Amino acid sequence: MKKAAILLYLLVFSVSAQDDMALKSQVAHAITELREFIAIPNDALNADDIDDNIFWLKKKFGERGFNTAVLETENLPLFFAALPIEDDKPTMLIYMHFDGQSVDPSKWDQPNPYQVVLKAPDGDGYKTISFDELDDDINYDWRLFGRSTSDDKSPIIMLLNTIDILKKEDKEIPFNIKVILDGEEEKSSKPLPKAVKQYRELLEADFLVIADGPVHPSGHPTILYGCRGITTLTLTTYGPIKPQHSGHYGNYAPNPGFQLAQLLAGMKDSDGRVAIPGYYDGITLDDSVQEVLKSVPDSDAEIADKLQFKSAEKVGKSYQEALQYPSLNIRGLGSGWIGEKARTIVPESATAELDLRLVVESDGNRLKKLVKDHIAKQGFHIVDHVPTKEERMAHEKIITVTEGTVTDAFRTDLNNPYGKFLTETLKNTFEKDVVQIRTTGGTVPIAAFINELKIPAFIVPMVNADNNQHSPNENLKIGQLAYGIKAFYGILSSEMN
Repeated sequence: MKKAAILLYLLVFSVSAQDDMALKSQVAHAITELREFIAIPNDALNADDIDDNIFWLKKKFGERGFNTAVLETENLPLFFAALPIEDDKPTMLIYMHFDGQSVDPSKWDQPNPYQVVLKAPDGDGYKTISFDELDDDINYDWRLFGRSTSDDKSPIIMLLNTIDILKKEDKEIPFNIKVILDGEEEKSSKPLPKAVKQYRELLEADFLVIADGPVHPSGHPTILYGCRGITTLTLTTYGPIKPQHSGHYGNYAPNPGFQLAQLLAGMKDSDGRVAIPGYYDGITLDDSVQEVLKSVPDSDAEIADKLQFKSAEKVGKSYQEALQYPSLNIRGLGSGWIGEKARTIVPESATAELDLRLVVESDGNRLKKLVKDHIAKQGFHIVDHVPTKEERMAHEKIITVTEGTVTDAFRTDLNNPYGKFLTETLKNTFEKDVVQIRTTGGTVPIAAFINELKIPAFIVPMVNADNNQHSPNENLKIGQLAYGIKAFYGILSSEMN
């Protein structure tokens, strides 16, 4: 019996080791492919970048047996791919995006953000190492630095390399697989709602999986059932028509910076809650919701320590609860000159950029109106353009308000059967409890699919939480490439009960 047990252990260990080496081999291939993909600039503001990426995607998806199409929209095109359809299978639609935020190379710790750099942990930072040091025993703690290594090119690479493994093993995928890749996600995907309506039949599916964003900081497999929407406002107040000498005109010419500061300060109370009446209307968090929120293994103390502030705002009693409410955020603020360029002047204008994160219960246009009504009650005359001299002379306080488009929030019921399938699959794949998040703070433009296709949607994030997305030194932990390939493999090789 003892010999049999030893033989069984050795057999299991051998199979496990072989599986691990096979995965690492695929990860090595994925790294090569990701470096190639990142080398194609993908600034969402540059149409030529998007065309170059689509050309690469057509080739790579085509090599895996996908039928592909470029879907024209009112602005930049979408990329669509699908494996051959079988009528008796449910259809999974996978959404990802291949565009990225603009880069300022001077802020990066590498010469070119589009040339991936390999780095290893070194004390509190990272040291650059040569790709020649990658061997069969890849170190999963090493990181790949470059724009869109995490947001959101690596999940595309994870999917492609998962398909490679499934084909090698001759595994049948129990779903029809459709993939839609967005080239304007980083600039709000404005053409998406009309495009989804236009290509509705092509995109028809039973459920939607969004592979974007980071896993929970605990590193546990994560599924998100919703995300907040977003809209924006730009506010500009005015002083003298041109900057004036502060000695000559201070105490006399109205200062737009103070006007704007007083206006903004009145929008929130001292605890950080929006003070505009009706802003949080319609939101209730019953016991079942509170139970879900408390199940997320967050530490508010650790978050405060990491971000280095003493006390959080009091919109909710915890981080997860705060995400269930719409936010009002000053994302940028400017007037005159600062730092070494500071001048002794009364500025001619002051501008604040606001973003309003939305939840399902809040309507973006309604919240913008509430903010504008509040501004009007403070005595401002509101215009949507740079005011004329006649307008400036006719009003004590005048402000330009420019509105952004609205991207709606979405939220899927936590008891949805497709959600339960994804949760069980991730749990079985990684042998860990799955972190289930009701609403994430970020925004993915998914409401268009839900509203038009009438399907449930789930975010299955793949990348490390500390990836610096949207910022200089964006990175991907190599272990997350392995994680993503395993996650996709589990999902694409498992049947629903």
